[in-house]
Amino acid sequence: MRVVLAATGASGTIYLQRLLDYLSGPEHELHLVLTPYAKQVVHEEAGELRLPPNVTEHSDKSMNAPFASGSALFDAMVVCPCSMGTLGRIAAGTSETLTLRAADVFLKERRKLILVPRETPWSLIHAKNALTVIEAGAILLPAMPSFYSRPKTFEELADTVVWRILDQIGIHPPNARRWQETGDENGI
Repeated sequence: MRVVLAATGASGTIYLQRLLDYLSGPEHELHLVLTPYAKQVVHEEAGELRLPPNVTEHSDKSMNAPFASGSALFDAMVVCPCSMGTLGRIAAGTSETLTLRAADVFLKERRKLILVPRETPWSLIHAKNALTVIEAGAILLPAMPSFYSRPKTFEELADTVVWRILDQIGIHPPNARRWQETGDENGI
């Protein structure tokens, strides 16, 4: 699978790292773009990313990456974490950086674009931008971890979001904890 991973200046480096960990196999071709603010957040939250060998890094200032053109075939793009500023610029179609241009390409080509905002609360502007990108074809997947798997570490908690992202791009991790019917007649 050919996947573009982009990160912006929102907190949530752990989600990006766990995505990289899950997609580290040779069957995937990964392209990574970090905005300047994403690099700062990565430094503050994790020090540095552990990049698997199947990752090609691209500058957010360059438009020469293959996925900046609709003629290059890619399976999915994930912006994780996605700041509300980036969400707004994607909604406006500004395309002034590689991250924004690639998101615009994925929307116009009707390819899978997954935006993972982590910020809260939202203003009405954020909600309208969210509606705009959903109407344009993006999948909005807020980083809202679940607890029914009883995560014991930060990584296990982050994985509850990462599993949902992977499901959306068609990769189903075998260790993902799924909600199951318990047989309780009271629905509790």
